[in-house]
Amino acid sequence: MDLIQKNLLAQIADLHEVPEGAYNIRANGESAGSNTTANIDIVKKDDKDGIDIIIKPGTKNESVHIPVLLSQSGIQEMVYNDFYIGEGANVTIVAGCGIHNGGANDSKHDGIHTFYIGKNAKVKYIERHYGSGDGNGERIMNPETVIHLEEGAVLEMETTQIKGIDSTNRITRGDLAAGAVLEVKEKLMTHGKQYARTDFSVDLNGDGCSANIISRSVAKDESRQEFFSNINGNCVCSGHSECDAIIMDKAVVAASPQLTAANIDASLIHEAAIGKIAGEQLIKLMTLGLTEEEAEEQIINGFLK
Repeated sequence: MDLIQKNLLAQIADLHEVPEGAYNIRANGESAGSNTTANIDIVKKDDKDGIDIIIKPGTKNESVHIPVLLSQSGIQEMVYNDFYIGEGANVTIVAGCGIHNGGANDSKHDGIHTFYIGKNAKVKYIERHYGSGDGNGERIMNPETVIHLEEGAVLEMETTQIKGIDSTNRITRGDLAAGAVLEVKEKLMTHGKQYARTDFSVDLNGDGCSANIISRSVAKDESRQEFFSNINGNCVCSGHSECDAIIMDKAVVAASPQLTAANIDASLIHEAAIGKIAGEQLIKLMTLGLTEEEAEEQIINGFLK
């Protein structure tokens, strides 16, 4: 990998060298390295771009890294990755995409990640998006995540996009069996004329399952954000959706949470708050010697932490 690709890898996966354990690094549409372990297999698909990640039942304390890097202007790709996590496994999966566009053509990465998480398995899934480059071509990402949680399964999902992506449409779909748990934490920041759309839809189908979706975002300049969430409670379950946004300059933020209860014992809550940085917060930090710009940065960093 060249220096640009190494920087992208560091930004989206905190990797400064080849990781230990299982990994598959995709760069400019091709494999840049792959490794399997005794418990984790990575198989290239025959019929389309993408891989199958197969994790044996009972696998504990192992990780998988599957970053995607685009450093050539004009590359546009669609990738399909399927994850099969065996019963009782406990693993961490680190994904994400970094795009460096220094040219005039748009660069785009679309991907569908489908998770089949077995009974009583637990997965922590970390996905980061990052863009760089001073070309006129846009940096576009459209990730879709499809989640199937079997009985007692747990998925903790952390998604972060705080720099450099001109347009993104993030779609997440999920269905939960009895006792399953879905925890989603999204962090998002847009600036310039960037556009970001988030669309969650979760079906709570098994008694005792729960979903907790939290989105925190900052919209600057003339950027636009749209947040949609739909939680369907079809059983004795609990669901919570929260969108909390800071709006600055001439930005636009729209939030549309929706709840549907189809069971008398479904407990569903949604919250949405959009507002500017409070003046007293700025004043307090500026009395400590910070400039207004430095104070805003401190507040935003704390908000997105």
